[in-house]
Amino acid sequence: MTATATEYRQRVVDVDLTTGACTVSEIGAADIRRFLGGRGLAAALLADAVTGPTDPFSPAVPLIFSMGTLTGSNVPMTGRSNITFVSPATNLYCKTNVGGHFGLHCKLSGIDLLTIRGAAEQPAYLWIDGDRIEVRDATELWGLTVRETTSALEALHGDAINVACIGPAGENLVVYAAVMSSVYNAAGRGGGGAVMGSKRLKAIAVARPAGTIAPVDVGGFEAAQREVRDALYADTMAASYFDYGTAASVGLMNELKTLPSYNFRRGGIDDIEQLTSQYWNEQGLLKGRIGCASCIYSCHRFIRIEDGPFAGTYTAGPEYETVSALGTGPAITSVGALQRANELCNDLGMDTISAGGAIQWAMETFEKGLIHEDLIGGLDLRFASEEAVTVLPTMIAHREGIGDILADGVKRAANRIGRDSWKWAIHTRGLEQSRVETRGAMGYALAFAMNPRGPDHLHTECLAEFGMTPEMKDLVAQITGDAAYARPDLPEKRPEIVRYHEDIYAVSDSLGLCAFVTTAAYGASPERCARLFAAMTGIETDAAALMEAGRRIITLERLINFRLGWREEPTEYAPWRLMNERQEALPIPEPILDVERMQRMVREYYALHGWNVETGVPSPETLSNLELEDFAKGRR
Repeated sequence: MTATATEYRQRVVDVDLTTGACTVSEIGAADIRRFLGGRGLAAALLADAVTGPTDPFSPAVPLIFSMGTLTGSNVPMTGRSNITFVSPATNLYCKTNVGGHFGLHCKLSGIDLLTIRGAAEQPAYLWIDGDRIEVRDATELWGLTVRETTSALEALHGDAINVACIGPAGENLVVYAAVMSSVYNAAGRGGGGAVMGSKRLKAIAVARPAGTIAPVDVGGFEAAQREVRDALYADTMAASYFDYGTAASVGLMNELKTLPSYNFRRGGIDDIEQLTSQYWNEQGLLKGRIGCASCIYSCHRFIRIEDGPFAGTYTAGPEYETVSALGTGPAITSVGALQRANELCNDLGMDTISAGGAIQWAMETFEKGLIHEDLIGGLDLRFASEEAVTVLPTMIAHREGIGDILADGVKRAANRIGRDSWKWAIHTRGLEQSRVETRGAMGYALAFAMNPRGPDHLHTECLAEFGMTPEMKDLVAQITGDAAYARPDLPEKRPEIVRYHEDIYAVSDSLGLCAFVTTAAYGASPERCARLFAAMTGIETDAAALMEAGRRIITLERLINFRLGWREEPTEYAPWRLMNERQEALPIPEPILDVERMQRMVREYYALHGWNVETGVPSPETLSNLELEDFAKGRR
């Protein structure tokens, strides 16, 4: 049904697992204008729900699934959705983003936001079939892997459904447990799967919907989506994503000594060939490509290992982050061992970045004599051990032996083991760092320090600072006034580059766009996104207003963290190792991540935001300009 601007609403379905009650409410155009949809509206709902420091596993704290405002439309690359919660890894705000087709099924079923509260007495799953939403018994599903759970639900409801579920890692409250969608798509970062497990919610199954998404301005919407589609096909990165996926640059980064290895002690490994996507293509290991809902790039790749000790291993990826986290990080050179570790993490339901970070920390800690044999039962825990990377994921997911310690993340693991092991625990605030050598990328270093969920690229992906394509150089010139700033080792103009990318990333997550098309390829510019949003909702906007909404979301997420008790410590801008130890092969004259350098960039960033330059607290004037006074005073 076509709506007018004043009629445009988004629908919130709230399920209380304790009572089984389901209620429906609507969010009006005023809040949609402020927060756009998806991630932005979910942040507003979470802010309403938390009044102070809280237990992430408290039944009162909601787990919020939010679909983008453009999800379900024919705009390419709009198949993304978000999950928002208080992270058990950091005890702070967290949003994680996922592809596949789950968001599309929810959106076409008339659900823009799905909030899960309470906790079921027995394992449960949600069954959504149009307007019918039921809490059903999942006792027989408890303990199953992601593949097994999805197969069991398809056998019960038919294979036209889409499933988001947890594996054993979520059930056992591994703090980096993922929510898995469409079997292979991970909402991985921050432990949303553990929050789902704490609520004893095994899965959400959604029947194939029959609905459609109707924009307010059909003609304007079609013109805008065609323009975006054409621009995305024309982008330099388009062919690379299709041909090689996200692992396209593994070989080059290894050559440049910027591929994190040996727990961030080195910038590469020898014998990298088997870990490159070019090798997988040439050797016939690539068995298929697939895209998320409405995707035109199809960067997801499926690799099957045909022979050797890991023959038969088959799963999506490995993505770039997984190649580094479970490959170069622990010094694994075999694609078979890498893909087996990746398959285990996917099927057990856990984040490959954090799992890999935990395994690397354990390897280094063992080699330094701080882990006793009785914790590992004879397991070879040295770097380059294929046994370690293919056995530890199961031990972590089931909290067996050393796996019980690693399941709580490297921050808590280092606290338990003691001595100096915290110095090589590569995390900030409890979240293991993404696989970016931030000693050589100043924009990423600043972005990771400011990220409300921790040191992670999927909140502020400022790839443009590397200037690898004409589009990246053009964007840096647009942001800073000079393409010469498209150099990652420069400190100048990093605050401007970071702020642009965090703003457009918030827009992407709120509209349901894959961030590739705004922060790695650039066809979905702010101007085009604004035209799409306006035509979809009837809410008048332009690029400047859209980016301001992104900034509003960023500021609100910071306010949530303050409410949860977070206070900034300059020594936590980056992991200790990255601010104090040199990566010898790094092709820059000195490490960049000492506290003084970081503080200088941070203060410039705060000033750019209109936040107090010493504390990072948004000024009253800034809050007023961003229409956030209601949140600053507490609950709305």
